[in-house]
Order: sequence, then structure tokens, then C-alpha cells
Amino acid sequence: MTHQLTERPPVSEPTPVETVAVRFAGDSGDGMQLAGGQFTSAAAIRGNDFATFPDYPAEIRAPRGTTFGVSGFQVHFAAKPIHTPGDAIDVLVAMNPAAFKMNVGDVRQGGMIIADEDEFTKVNLKKAGYGPEESPLADEILGQRYRIITVPLSRMVREALSESGQGVKEIDRCRNMFALGLVCWMYDRPLEPTINWLQSYFGDKKNRPEVADMNVTALKTGWAFGETTEAIPQRYAVAAAELPSGRYRKISGNEALVLGLVVAGKKAGKQVSYCGYPITPASDLLHGLANLKRFGVQTFQAEDEIAAVASAIGVSYAGGIGVTGTSGPGLALKGEALGLAVMLELPIVVVDVQRAGPATGMPTKTEQTDLLQAFYGRSGEAPCIVLAASSPSDCFETAIEAVRLATRAMCPAILLSDASIANGAEPWMVPDVSAIPEIEIIHPEALSDSDEPFEPYLRNEETGARRWAIPGTPGLEHRVGGLEKQDITGDVSYDGPNHQKMLALRAEKIAKLANVIPPMEVGGDVGAETLVLGWGGTAGAILSAVERMRGDGVQLAYAHLRHLNPFPSNLGEILGRYKRVIIPEINSGQLRMLIRGMFLVDARGVNVIQGRGFHVDELVEGIQNAMGDKS
Repeated sequence: MTHQLTERPPVSEPTPVETVAVRFAGDSGDGMQLAGGQFTSAAAIRGNDFATFPDYPAEIRAPRGTTFGVSGFQVHFAAKPIHTPGDAIDVLVAMNPAAFKMNVGDVRQGGMIIADEDEFTKVNLKKAGYGPEESPLADEILGQRYRIITVPLSRMVREALSESGQGVKEIDRCRNMFALGLVCWMYDRPLEPTINWLQSYFGDKKNRPEVADMNVTALKTGWAFGETTEAIPQRYAVAAAELPSGRYRKISGNEALVLGLVVAGKKAGKQVSYCGYPITPASDLLHGLANLKRFGVQTFQAEDEIAAVASAIGVSYAGGIGVTGTSGPGLALKGEALGLAVMLELPIVVVDVQRAGPATGMPTKTEQTDLLQAFYGRSGEAPCIVLAASSPSDCFETAIEAVRLATRAMCPAILLSDASIANGAEPWMVPDVSAIPEIEIIHPEALSDSDEPFEPYLRNEETGARRWAIPGTPGLEHRVGGLEKQDITGDVSYDGPNHQKMLALRAEKIAKLANVIPPMEVGGDVGAETLVLGWGGTAGAILSAVERMRGDGVQLAYAHLRHLNPFPSNLGEILGRYKRVIIPEINSGQLRMLIRGMFLVDARGVNVIQGRGFHVDELVEGIQNAMGDKS
């Protein structure tokens, strides 16, 4: 059914609601990420808490209208603190049949679907796998389950921009702004931030003011449609959330990593040099750092993953902070060079933004499947520091921590993020950078006042680390390479007992870091019989599930790990307190395997590996099953 712009009495005041999840979905060229990002900004300006879930197709410009080319952006915003992008969708904006088909199953019963009826043609229905006469918009069963609002979106945008002097292709690119304007009207979000952004980006930066004007017109047309259509008689309002006072900004995980690495370099008094090869979903690290050269950051795009990590090793050998970033397949390629960094005992940071594998896998989908690779993915006994960020904003502090620990132990640090963290966004309270502690670098001069000849593998008693001998420093000449080193002298050694000793020393200096990392904290019902233990990007879903179950009277304790190698010094003692330890992971049970092997705890797992994070409902059910309670 088509809804024309007609005059009607003003609608009532917006109805207050506590939380809302909206998803924009269409072809990868329909601007869904832009619409979702701008709607997120509008929610942030209103003071809502929010979490986002951008969902990209793996194919570059898949055939238009096909299911494997659908792009989506979900925004969960609320008047209270939230921890996930939301499970069920309250409003789905479907720009074509393929977007409808791929997302309708995530809409809650009674939820709203806004569909561009002009795109539900016989050709597009066939592309999406429907029959030419079986439009889902006319499906009675779907009509009973959802509130389907059909809008002549394409036609209205073309009519509104008919005098723009632009062609249909250029005009149709503004459809996302119509959709955004309509949803902003529904949820009482201001248009001004988007208008200002459009005029700045297209008008000032791109020098195409006519494109800015077209998008602004489409945006306002969507708002006007909401004001005049009878199909949506009610508006909704989501009040500001009660967050700690401070200055906030919207931040994604990759953006937070970029800022954290810059700050870490300043706090260590070292130049950060990022050496990377483009790979989804880590490429934005290279893009972001390349834009911050004014802070002394260097960036280098290498010809492949091996060259990237080798260059980072060279940076650290020369006295800088060498950083490289990748995803699972690239981490595998970096394995041999990481072994070299372990042998040379140099502090580099490797950021692994995990994605669904194996091999190329599902490049734009998320997983937690690289934990064992981070622990053991090198030849021989070659331990590295392993940390994992738990949310987009947590990436900032985790990046600083990775540099702090790597330079303290003179050892590579692997920082695990994942696609949902990297691309998702949340509010971030901008910290006082001056309050962040300096990163102490122990130079050779500080290790020994002896007049004895320089011994490159003489170790600091407290840290177990060897000296960071910068090339070109008089008296610090020594031999480097991938062959086993003689203890203290650093000479090449084929002696068996020395080899075993060096392996133990390299492991021991990582173990000593447990003395300087925070002890693990336990939340919830600390005295309960069950502990839910997580790591990485499962933090929000675990916290939401535990809160819901505790609200239903189930006693649960929970804890989350940032430091994985070494584990916090009190982890074993904490595990020993609980009758049951349940570990949810987006893998087949990798942390569970480590916990069982290291602490002899019969941990139970809740595991989903579907290219997405946990839904809270399924995690609640999984925890109940793991507890033996299936009621």
C-alpha cells in the first residue's frame, strides 16, 4: 500500500521507551553504514548509551539486489547502560527484497519493518530468491507477525530531487538519507548534526555542495513523510542515559586502538611505527595511524604480511615501537618472524583483529578462534604476551598495556581484538592523557654500572628482560640472528642444556609480568557456586546474560580476562572457589582447553561459531544448560 503525503492533525507527544534497536539494511552501495553512523551520532548527542553492529558483505560490489551483497548497520540505543548491539530488532529499514529476506528473522514479533516498495519488483524478488509473484510485503503470515510499512521511497526521493539537474543514479544514492530522516522523526532525533556533516563533508571537503544539498533535501523529505503519513501514528522518545559525568565521544575499536598506540608511544618516549598489509577487518588501523603523522607516528604499507612483521621487528631493533596489525590468516603468515622476535627478545606489538576462518573464511564476520594460535602459533617454544580487548573503548587501554608489557619484558605482545569490536562503536569517556602513567623503559645504562664488556643477554633481575641495545650506541655492539643464543654473551650456541635454559628464561620473563598486571576481579554474586568466565568481545553479552539471570534469582559470579599470557596471579585461587566454571566463547572451547590444562579445572563451555557474537537469549540458555538447569 502506498502512503501519500497528506495533511493530518499533529501526532501526540512521543511515547517514552527505554531501549530501541534499529537496523538499516540494503545493498552495499546503498549507504547503510553512513545512515547508521549518522543515526548513532544523533543518539550520542541526545546522551543515550549505545552500541552498534555494522555488518558488511565480503564481496566487493556483489550483484545488486542479491542476498550476498546485503549490508547492514544496527544501532542499539537506550536510556540506561547497555552492553550489546541488541538481539531482536525493533525497526528494520529494508531497502530491497534481499535486505528484507536476510534480516526479517531478526525482527522481534510486533516489530516494525519499513520497506521501499519501489524496489520490490519481479526482477528484484527473483534476485533475492523469491518467486516473481510472492512479495513478502503481501505475505499474510508476516503481516500478522510484524508491522510492515511500505513506502514509495525511491519515487519520493526522485520527485523531491527532480529539479536537481542530476541523473537517476546520482539521485538514488540519496535514498539512505530519506530513510534516515524518517527514522529520526520516529525517534525524535535531531537532523542538524547530519545536515552539518553533509555540508562539511560534501560541500567543504569534497567541494560538491550540490551533493550536500541533494542529501539534505532527501533527509528533510523523509522527516516530512513521517510528519504527514498516517501509517506511523506514533513517535517515540528515548531519554538520556545516566552515565558517569565526563566528556564523551563515539569510538570504534579500531579508532581506539589507533589512539591508544599513539598515546603509548608518547608515554614511552618512543616513536611508534606501524607496518601493515591491508586485510579485513584490520585495515583501518593503517588508515587511522596514517592520518596522525603530526604526532610523530610513522606508517608503512608493506607488500605482504611477512614483510610487515619483519619491518616492525626492524623498527624495534632500532629502538622504536614496532607495531603490525592483521587478522587470523595474516597472523599465521607472521609466525616465523614472530619466532625471530622472540629469539632476539625485541618488543613488538601485533594486533590481531580476529575474523571467521579458517583460510579466507568469512572475512567480514567475527570469531574468537585465534587464541591458541596466539599462544602456540610459532615453531619451537616461543611464548608471547597475549592480551584481549573486551569492547571498542577498552581497545584504548589495552593498546597502552600491550606496549607497557612488551617493553618491560622485551618480548612480542599479541593484542586480540575481533571484527565486532573493531567495527562496532560505543560511547567513550575521553581520558585525561596527563593522568596516564608513563611507560618506563629500562636502558642498558640503568641495568649495570659495571665497566665489564657489554653482555647483550645479561638480564634484569626484576623483569628477566635483556637490555635494549640500540644500534649505533658505542660499546653495545653484539651479534643478532635467528640461531639460538648463548646465555649472557649472545653468541651462537648449539649446546643442549643452554638451549633449555634459554627457553626457560624467555618463558620466565613473561611469567614475571603477573607481578605487575592487575589481579582479576570477580563481580556479581561472589559467593555463588558458579563462575562465568570470559575473554575478549564476549564481555557485553556475558554481563547482560548474567544480569538477566541474577534478576531472575539465579546466583552467578562473573569475571573477564584481559591478560591471557600471563594470566592474572590470582586466577587459580579464584577458579578454586567455584563448583562450576562456565566459559562462553565464539570458538570450540580454546580458553576452556587452556584453563583445564593449566589449572586442572573441569570447566564447561558455551560455544557459538556463526560469524557473530552471542545473542543474550541463547547465552542465558547455554549457561542454564551448563549449570544442569534446563528449566
